[in-house]
Amino acid sequence: MSEPGDLGVAEAAALLADRTLSSVELVTACLDRIRDRDGTHSHDGDPLSINAWVRVYEEDALAAAAAADERLSPKAVSRDGPAPPLCGIPIGLKDLFAVAGKPVTASSRLLHEVPTRHCDVWARLEAAGMVLLGHLHTHEFAAGGTTDQVASPWSRDRSAGGSSGGSGAALAARMVPAATGTDTAGSLRIPSALCGTSTIKPTRGLVSMAGVVPLAATLDHAGPMARSLGDCGAVLAAMAGPDRRRPWSALAAPPREPAVSPEPGSLAGARLAVSPRLARVELEPDVAAGFERALDACRAAGATLLDAAPAGARLDVDGDFLDVLTTDVLAYHRRFDGRRELYRPSTRGWVEEGERRAVSGESYAAAQARRWELTGVWADWFAQERIAAVVEPTVPTVAPLRGHGYDEAGSDVALIAFTHYWDWTGLPVAAIPAGTGPLTGLPVGVSLIGPAGADWELLSLGTALQAVLGIPEPPR
Repeated sequence: MSEPGDLGVAEAAALLADRTLSSVELVTACLDRIRDRDGTHSHDGDPLSINAWVRVYEEDALAAAAAADERLSPKAVSRDGPAPPLCGIPIGLKDLFAVAGKPVTASSRLLHEVPTRHCDVWARLEAAGMVLLGHLHTHEFAAGGTTDQVASPWSRDRSAGGSSGGSGAALAARMVPAATGTDTAGSLRIPSALCGTSTIKPTRGLVSMAGVVPLAATLDHAGPMARSLGDCGAVLAAMAGPDRRRPWSALAAPPREPAVSPEPGSLAGARLAVSPRLARVELEPDVAAGFERALDACRAAGATLLDAAPAGARLDVDGDFLDVLTTDVLAYHRRFDGRRELYRPSTRGWVEEGERRAVSGESYAAAQARRWELTGVWADWFAQERIAAVVEPTVPTVAPLRGHGYDEAGSDVALIAFTHYWDWTGLPVAAIPAGTGPLTGLPVGVSLIGPAGADWELLSLGTALQAVLGIPEPPR
């Protein structure tokens, strides 16, 4: 058996189910890893620490692990039936996800709330038997792509990406097998690409945002993060479900029985389109090399690669995106007027940008209408051309140096060059590593974008591609 701290979700679940490993042993190994590898837990971080965790709930985690072991015992299984597939698996939550009785701070000095109710995501994951280790750092209020208080396990002078940077770093450093994140302009996918881990940004509405601190309410998505895409699928199946505040979300996709071994996929015969947005973004050499590696892997696995694009699809949505983003940000952050000196400079800048833009209700509604129209164009094209997925680099650069992501709003805009477009359309995106760059040795990523509601099919394709590309491991 591998060291318990190195196990992925599916591997650990199999060992827990046959009682080869206990949840207490697994959780203890993860807590030991956090003590050994995370360094000092702090608001600002330091050059020697990864600092992925804001708060670790050690006593609660061990108690939950003991309860999971009891639920997995032969006596309990005989009495109550099989335990949930994820019973006893540890997970970390981004510091936006409400847990009753625990602080949620959005990695900010401005927010300190102790919710009385779980967010929908944690309520579902807890019901699936998962064990909460703690809350993970985010770029303050999820308003950026860097999370500079967190170091990359690949190199302490590099950013882990953001805004779910603590999640990406904790996964890459083998401190936890699974984590949650959010994605408004790329915040699940950016840290996954920069840390060499995997994620899926689900179709908007598949996962509830109720009880999650928002960045921009009409753009936010919540999703799973893990080292492998198969593990992401297992966690997604458990966390998916309607949002109690948005009853129409119950219609977004049929419920799926949680599992820890998603169906094996195949790329043979799949029609894949190379992204029409490539010409708009300059790729660093390492990213270009990784993307070519991924395209070659698709061809070798039997996929057909097409240079195709939906006619009439706008490929530049930046103006509308900023209008909606900053208006949504301002609407939430009005509650903190009078205390803005407590923000980091870039977060305060985004709030003030919302005031400067002063978008009217009419303009906001018109931008949203154009958004739905664009999503419809893509939906028609996927169906008419029988395209299984669009293939695109996840981030055009390797991990940037730490230290400047909080200086001013938009200083990390290069990181969202590809990702923000798919938050605008709400389409699902599976993001996996595409190896490491020959020049820097840092990880790069590739994404598969599918039609709305095709999350499980996309996971199947992505898992097949990952089987060829592999999962890089940072140096110890």
